[in-house]
Amino acid sequence: MSFKKNKYQVIRGAISKEIANVAYRYLQISAEADHWMLENGLTHTANKLAGVFNDPQVPGSYAKYADRLMETLLIKTIPIMQEKTGLKLVPTYSYTRLYRKGNVLNRHKDRPSCEISTTLNLGGDNWPIFIDPTGSDNVIDERKGMNKHGAPNGIKVDLKPGDMLIYSGCDLEHWREPFQGRLCGQVFTTIMQMDSLQSLICMIKDLYWVYPKLVGKTLNINAIYYNLEVYGVTKSTIFTWIQ
Repeated sequence: MSFKKNKYQVIRGAISKEIANVAYRYLQISAEADHWMLENGLTHTANKLAGVFNDPQVPGSYAKYADRLMETLLIKTIPIMQEKTGLKLVPTYSYTRLYRKGNVLNRHKDRPSCEISTTLNLGGDNWPIFIDPTGSDNVIDERKGMNKHGAPNGIKVDLKPGDMLIYSGCDLEHWREPFQGRLCGQVFTTIMQMDSLQSLICMIKDLYWVYPKLVGKTLNINAIYYNLEVYGVTKSTIFTWIQ
């Protein structure tokens, strides 16, 4: 199976089972800690450095954007992804979820910053992901789980702890059926091809989304502007993108 040919590829043992087990237990503890802090008024749902339980895409799951450990796993897996795909890649962001019984991930395609997406199994009960290799558009309403009649059944992919599915999330619809297990931990990471204008744009978007003040005050934003202006992009256009 070739990513360049099929736009998806399974990488067995992208991380060791030992590292996956540590990350899975860490995710469980993070969910317990963030739930306790929310219940006791020590954090709030708008705190982007804490996990949330109101993820609109998968209500009822615990989700966290750019967790430090998950970002580390994203960086750690870049070399094996480059080796397996033959592409030069740069990391964009990570998003992790702890799924519970009854959760559903409706059929969808990803947003532009997810040029190349991965899902990495950390542990828990088995929960296969389905991917439609045809690239067709079958979603009528993602939030309501409404799809066109006769939508392809897709290919079922089972991942063990440490295994990764890498796929073109913007091109291929993917989903998970209602979860019948108790818990399942997955980290979703996004990457982009190096030397891509789109990758620079999307990294700025994601940095502004999480750390708007940090980007403006600490990072050399003028250097980023310069790199984009090489492509003929103006500052006013950049601010249109990141709003």
